Amino acid sequence: MQSAQAKPAGVLARWRAIPLYLRIIAGVALGLFAGVALGADAAPLAMPAKLVLRVLGALAPPLILLAIVQALMRAHLGGGEARRLVSLLLTNTLVAIGVGLLVANIVQPGAWTTAGPPPAPAAKASGAVDPLAQFFDAVPKSIAGPFSDDGAVMGVIFIALAFGVALRGVRHHEVRTVEDLVHVALTSLVAILHWIIDFVPLAVFGIVASIVGVKGFHDFVALGGFVLAVLIGLALQAGYYMTRVRLQSWVRPLDLLRGVRDALVMAFSTGSSTATMPVTYECLRQNVGLREQSASMGALVGSNFNNDGTALYEAMSALFVAQLLGMHLTLGQQFTVVLTSVIASVGAAGIPEAGLVTMTMVFKAVALPTDYIAMLLTVDWLLDRCRTAINVMGDVTVSCLLDGKTRHSGGENELLNKDTHSSRP
Repeated sequence: MQSAQAKPAGVLARWRAIPLYLRIIAGVALGLFAGVALGADAAPLAMPAKLVLRVLGALAPPLILLAIVQALMRAHLGGGEARRLVSLLLTNTLVAIGVGLLVANIVQPGAWTTAGPPPAPAAKASGAVDPLAQFFDAVPKSIAGPFSDDGAVMGVIFIALAFGVALRGVRHHEVRTVEDLVHVALTSLVAILHWIIDFVPLAVFGIVASIVGVKGFHDFVALGGFVLAVLIGLALQAGYYMTRVRLQSWVRPLDLLRGVRDALVMAFSTGSSTATMPVTYECLRQNVGLREQSASMGALVGSNFNNDGTALYEAMSALFVAQLLGMHLTLGQQFTVVLTSVIASVGAAGIPEAGLVTMTMVFKAVALPTDYIAMLLTVDWLLDRCRTAINVMGDVTVSCLLDGKTRHSGGENELLNKDTHSSRP
């Protein structure tokens, strides 16, 4: 009996031990093979991607809400330094989104080919009951939806099961303050998100197979242009960072890049700016020589709100899909993209695969079909690492700007004293 219970856990552990990007690459490769082999019969394989996106769409609003609330509650802000930090973070994010929209409007990767509606499963005969369709309809579009719809019992059951299992991990956590309550709620949502991420490779397999089988490789031509456009946008944002560092701080850009290269490499390899925070802080203090307050404000406090690379990517994704569908986003709709991207990026640093989660909100804000997010998943594993490195570079830039144009001798003496004390017996 014990071995039977241990086996599924062992399989899941082995599955999660494989890096997510390798699982996604495998899904793309198998999807290409299945699409070529099955042709139009591969259309029903899009269902896993639709289910993943449906659940992500339901999870995104409360997840972002709680992440922002927790980030604001835990941030230690006060005084003129805090106001300057907020100003720098907001400016960098707006510039990032502006760069993304500019590059997307100039390159127009979505216009490199035309796309019809996303592949849909074949319709059943009139009067026939499709179990898969019934199951799909039972999955709630929002967490609050089943409680307001009459007869949505299955949706309530889905939510009860998900939270019941997720809360088992924190059932002994004491709730004494409002912060504890927010932490428990956010932890349970993140646990559910991890389960969804486990199914992302399956969703990638299904969407690639259905697209290739029904429409061929035309969409992937435009997707290659999208990757190129995003990399150009991220490179321009990095250039903007280094320009600000050169003009508004005492740090030399090349010295800064050499000093924080370990943090940038870790950000690219892990795809997590949160996991990189301690390394970023240590690099800024030991290698670059910034003051403790500047390094901590930018790398530890500011990183909870600074997701410039993610905001840039979301803005470009919205324009790319609109171009792919032949839709024209007006200036008002593009402003909505900007506003939604800024709000969604706050507190997203601690959310796994944050770009995927927040993108559903950006798409819905301008009435874009979220089905096309599944196609972006095929290249998201690479772009996620690139934009995470830009997120960390933004944290580093903010720290340098907070340190000012004059190097503080107190910071150097503090480091020297630290080394002297550590060398004494």
